[in-house]
Amino acid sequence: MERIGLPDATELILVDDGSDPPIENTSDLPVTIHRTHDTRPWTWALARNAGARLAQGEYLLMFDLDHILTRKLLDFVVGRDEPRIHFVRRFGALDEDGSLVTDRAFLKSWGLLEKRSRIESHHNSFAMKRELFWELGGYREDLIGRPYPQGEDSGFYHEWKAHSEATGIPSIEGPTLYVFPTGRWCGDVDHDKYGLFHNLSRKSTNNYWWNQQRKQECQADSQKT
Repeated sequence: MERIGLPDATELILVDDGSDPPIENTSDLPVTIHRTHDTRPWTWALARNAGARLAQGEYLLMFDLDHILTRKLLDFVVGRDEPRIHFVRRFGALDEDGSLVTDRAFLKSWGLLEKRSRIESHHNSFAMKRELFWELGGYREDLIGRPYPQGEDSGFYHEWKAHSEATGIPSIEGPTLYVFPTGRWCGDVDHDKYGLFHNLSRKSTNNYWWNQQRKQECQADSQKT
């Protein structure tokens, strides 16, 4: 982020819900670090609402820690006035110099399976007018603390979709947003090769991808016998 810089009048808000050691801002960028001190699992809905409350600007760009933003994407968002922007996602990773790399061999070294090549747009990657974010109710916080995700991203997206259908105003597509190869894209819902993201497990019977993984393992075991 220091290398590409931030567009004028842009602020970067990092919501830290329990990093050990706590995140510190060692750059000259206008970064606000908000620590929730909330030890409950799966609190990203709370984090997103907190970020939206802290933001001074009229436009919000929501992304996760495993997302890689480009200056092209940032400039696009700053220069728009549409209610919502979504992004097509592609796999990418950062090398030792912090440069974006999309080479297949490099991505496979992170664990990306051969059959994976791209990620479609996802509900947790979007830009939106802050006023509209709160008009839609923000993210649901009553589901926080359960032992597995409750589909908060999808829930908020459906609120937007209903609004879009009622008003006839669509979401527009922005530049590519890159995502580190993690989780199910690498054959394991908890894959995190370098321990960069979080230590919560998605191995729950409520997780579709975990159930698929278990079925494949059972089929492989039955074939061996």
